[in-house]
Amino acid sequence: MRRLKQGAALAVATVAALAGALATSSPAMAASSPISACGGGSYHVIDQHDLGKATVYLLYNGSTNCVVTWKDSPNSTFVNAVIRTTGNWIEDPGNFSTYAGPVKLSAKGKCIQWGGDYGSTQYTSPLEHCG
Repeated sequence: MRRLKQGAALAVATVAALAGALATSSPAMAASSPISACGGGSYHVIDQHDLGKATVYLLYNGSTNCVVTWKDSPNSTFVNAVIRTTGNWIEDPGNFSTYAGPVKLSAKGKCIQWGGDYGSTQYTSPLEHCG
């Protein structure tokens, strides 16, 4: 009986150690493109705006808009991606290495505003892409 309890304790400790290792391992792999950041091939770029050393992309998949601000090269400069219809902005600000976002909004049949920041450079669209 004692061996059974020791075996069970060892198994629980092993599972806990593996779970801890997975939880503290590196974050999920970064996306390789704005399309993959939004979730894959069903998204396509419908608009973009140059921010100098980054580009803010507006993507759409038939029902959901997605904004990603993509840096030309990895660095620690502040970056942000934003979108809204009416009301509050949905945004993802931070000193991200490669990109900010995705920020998503289901806005079929509505006009949206979208944009992004790279350092002190900002872009905010007018209300557009209605439909």
